[in-house]
Amino acid sequence: MKKVLSFDIGGTKIAYSVIDEQGVFIKDVVKVSTPDNAEGIKNLFIKVIKENYNDIDGVAFSTAGAVNNEGTRITSFTGNLPEGYNQTDFSSLTDKPVLVENDANSAAWAEYTCGAAQGSKNVIVLAIGTGVGSGIIINGSLLKGKSGAAGEMHFPIDSGHKRQCKGCGQYDCFESFASGTGLMVSAQKVMGANATTYDVISGCQKADAVALQVFADWQNYLIKGMIMLGNVFDPEKIVLSGSMAQFIEYEKVEKAVNSSILTQPLKICPAKFENNAGMLGAAMLLIGKL
Repeated sequence: MKKVLSFDIGGTKIAYSVIDEQGVFIKDVVKVSTPDNAEGIKNLFIKVIKENYNDIDGVAFSTAGAVNNEGTRITSFTGNLPEGYNQTDFSSLTDKPVLVENDANSAAWAEYTCGAAQGSKNVIVLAIGTGVGSGIIINGSLLKGKSGAAGEMHFPIDSGHKRQCKGCGQYDCFESFASGTGLMVSAQKVMGANATTYDVISGCQKADAVALQVFADWQNYLIKGMIMLGNVFDPEKIVLSGSMAQFIEYEKVEKAVNSSILTQPLKICPAKFENNAGMLGAAMLLIGKL
């Protein structure tokens, strides 16, 4: 049975484990603080690979940033990771087969192969947290685009030059309204300058009218975006993950989306995996190539 050492690289933590071809974590997930420089991250990879070398058939990496279509290197900025990390030569770390993939794409592949989207061929996975990330699977293949950067959730969802997106710099895009950050910005306009997403959720639980309206408006922006995605990609399922996914009114949202799309009805559901989805998806992508 094929086994892969898989890493999930974040700005605060790096997690890793060994995963087999059935998607089973055969070693405990280990989490360590992300080193504060690129050389430290590279040395960590080398150390962990050496420790597991005799037990694995390859090494997979789930990471921030766009990844080229060959799955060998990062081609974009990598957010809160140290300067120089995106220049890492992953293939030089070992003589075992190596695959690198964007974290949102990896999470989408985990849901497609082992999770909430298993059995579907056309799937969109939206990770709704501070921003909005996505992985898109069309006819059983991960949509990468010409340079590996497909799936950016930066498209106009409103108009009027109302809100600038911190992610892309443009105005009124999907992420700027439908993310957790978007909910916070909306809350601050009517609940006070210090309002947070927690205040909105807490207010909803107490049936506060203002909080309920703020949340409803936010959820409607999410619906608008999913209508567009449904019309363009005609998926069987849209799977929602991330910190905000647990609060979504799935039955209501699915009904609203299906009442407006021009394609056949789709299913909207929560993700099966959260923290370990990137590791699992990257491992399954590599195992599929071994």
